[in-house]
Amino acid sequence: MNRFEPTFESLYGHSYPDWFKDAKFGIWSHWGPQSVPMCGDWYARNMYIQGTPQYLYHIRHYGHPSKFGYKDICALWKAENFDPDRLMEKYVKAGAKYFVAQAMHHDHFFNYDSALNPMNSMKVGPKKDIVGLWKATAQKYHLPFGVTEHLGASFSWWRVNKGCDSYGPYKGVPYDGNDPAWRDFYHDNYEHAGEHIGEFPPWYTPNEKFHQYWKNCIIELIDKYTPDLLYSDGALPFNEQWLVDEHPYVLDDRYKEGLEIVAHLYNKSIEVNGENRAVYTQKSRYEGVYRVGVLDMERALLDKASEYPWQTDTCIGGWFYDAKATFKTPREIIDILIDVTSKNGCMLLNILQRPDGSIDDETEFILDELAKWNQVHGEAIYATRPWKTVGEGSSFLDFKEFREDAVTWKPDDVRFVCKGNTVFAFLMGAQAGQAAVLRSFNEGESVRSVRLLGVGEVPFVHQFGVLTVKLPERLPTEYVPCLAIGL
Repeated sequence: MNRFEPTFESLYGHSYPDWFKDAKFGIWSHWGPQSVPMCGDWYARNMYIQGTPQYLYHIRHYGHPSKFGYKDICALWKAENFDPDRLMEKYVKAGAKYFVAQAMHHDHFFNYDSALNPMNSMKVGPKKDIVGLWKATAQKYHLPFGVTEHLGASFSWWRVNKGCDSYGPYKGVPYDGNDPAWRDFYHDNYEHAGEHIGEFPPWYTPNEKFHQYWKNCIIELIDKYTPDLLYSDGALPFNEQWLVDEHPYVLDDRYKEGLEIVAHLYNKSIEVNGENRAVYTQKSRYEGVYRVGVLDMERALLDKASEYPWQTDTCIGGWFYDAKATFKTPREIIDILIDVTSKNGCMLLNILQRPDGSIDDETEFILDELAKWNQVHGEAIYATRPWKTVGEGSSFLDFKEFREDAVTWKPDDVRFVCKGNTVFAFLMGAQAGQAAVLRSFNEGESVRSVRLLGVGEVPFVHQFGVLTVKLPERLPTEYVPCLAIGL
């Protein structure tokens, strides 16, 4: 098989592996030292921004960041109850068809033994190869294995560790990010230090030394683990305008390092597997960029089915464990999975781990409920494809600005997928004992049979382009039931 070149033209020729097109549901371990305070996402950044809730928690629980900084949080992470085999068994039962591990976050801490960064989980904290342990367990359960890198944004994201308090007892005292002994870990990013700390961090830096460092680190990651999926948290590096929809994208040398990484990922897969089985995901919504791999949408959805497989990444709560956070219900997670599947996508769900590596009782419950639902309804999810229409009804999941509000579904709300000559209709607002009325089966389509998954054959009438199905007095699930309609 020909090797890929680090150009847009060459990488547009990649194919989507069958495992990804069929998987539909993956589980992600978005886990690292930032879980230690159990205080939510972006702790490594916000603990250096005076007045934020995480800063206040930090100074009152650990001390001022001039004395006790993020490097000290890393040393507290022990992962002492991390049992990947037990967790993976639950994830597989819950329906996961691929597994993804966080390799490094914006905090510049690596979850594996790196020759390029001594702040890693083999040398500091757990003294374990977290990524390696996850991969070995995923292979035991025959799951494709992926990794996520969030390093590309780190250089400018972490500019705040170069600051100091502007008022109070530590006014003017530099945070520990200014300590020359820790300059490599905290980044030599003074060029960004004057930027306003309250603005959304720029996911771009023109610093070419950092670009090269990022590329070297990701090559190391790919070579060590040969992942089936690589996720970049942001657009294909390094372009600063990926968040601006109106920006006239220019496919130029700013993407050089990113293209080199994608080509290396695919070529490594060819070298090991004889063909490319790897998937690369990133978040630019511009087709000219994402077509080198797969579009990923963080806590967001497409409004229609895509010609290309895609992925949404979401979480049961926040991105890192937060003792104060509200979790999604099983129903909310199932709703997202159905919607994404109907549009040719996959849902990557972050299951939160506490700093010791365990999951809490609420999370156990969520996984157990997903397992019960998937046991009955999995045939309507895995290896399916979009039908001629995504759905019927007037209610929709509408995710904006990383908010994922639950929907109150109506009886006429339906989502469709298909597999061969079977159309699966998810009855989002089903009512036991009532009739389900479907209006997408025209008179030219001969409906041969209708099954309610978990029950069996149910009475139906197909007349004048309307399919009417009598539902039993008791539905097989408290979540979303599904009809299998044979054509």
